[in-house]
Amino acid sequence: MGNHRAHRGSRREVSATPVGRRKAEKPSTRHPLLRTLPSAPIVAGIAALAVSAGGAVTAADTDLAGTVTAPSSAMAAAGSSLSSVAPAAGHRAAIVSRDSRRDALADAANQKLIAKAEAQAEQQHAALEQFAKAAEKQAAKIKENQWVLPLADYRVSATFGASSYLWSTVHTGLDMSAPSGSTIMSVANGVVTEVGYDGSYGNKTVITLDDGTEIWYCHQTSFLVDVGDVVRGGQPIGTVGSTGNSTGPHLHLEVRPGAGDPVDPFTALLEHGVAPQL
Repeated sequence: MGNHRAHRGSRREVSATPVGRRKAEKPSTRHPLLRTLPSAPIVAGIAALAVSAGGAVTAADTDLAGTVTAPSSAMAAAGSSLSSVAPAAGHRAAIVSRDSRRDALADAANQKLIAKAEAQAEQQHAALEQFAKAAEKQAAKIKENQWVLPLADYRVSATFGASSYLWSTVHTGLDMSAPSGSTIMSVANGVVTEVGYDGSYGNKTVITLDDGTEIWYCHQTSFLVDVGDVVRGGQPIGTVGSTGNSTGPHLHLEVRPGAGDPVDPFTALLEHGVAPQL
């Protein structure tokens, strides 16, 4: 009962409020800190702005981070791109390397050929120089051994192979008539191997040349050299006379290759560049 009365009492208190009048709302009591916060609409607007700004900042941060740290996704994409490019670059490098090596080998081969050609040219040049020196030496020797006529003024009075009652056989030399006492000259370089009187040859001088050929100068009046003397072409060796089996002053000239049988002096002189006047 007590409880029922209490309930009724409370109901009574409610009905005591005048009908038609709103109950005055009790002002809300907010914490002083909460009073400073913006209202819900303002908060919603700020939130929207924050979301937009945050997205932009996030995008900017992502770009910055990608630039500095290269995110894994970007790195993976770059890696795949590099992997697709690398074979081509490697292939190009291999081609360039092979071409460079081929060019280097070709250059080396060319250098070897050039060096070989230069060496051969030097050898040929050296050989030509030696040949030229030998030719000059031979030319000097030929010039030095150039035969000359034994008399400056003469007349051919008898030739090789002629016959006469004065000789027991055919004529074995070349007779060159000249005034008595005329100078007789050696026809070439050689050594005096005989000087003296020899029967029908009269006073005779024999000069042996370098090749072993003997030159006989017969019917002399006097001697101007001795055995063992070395003489040169054009050097005086005696004088014209008429000693031995002779009919007048003249030089009987004989040429005996290898100290053997005589040959035609006229032909021998021609072979050595000398042409006697007949």
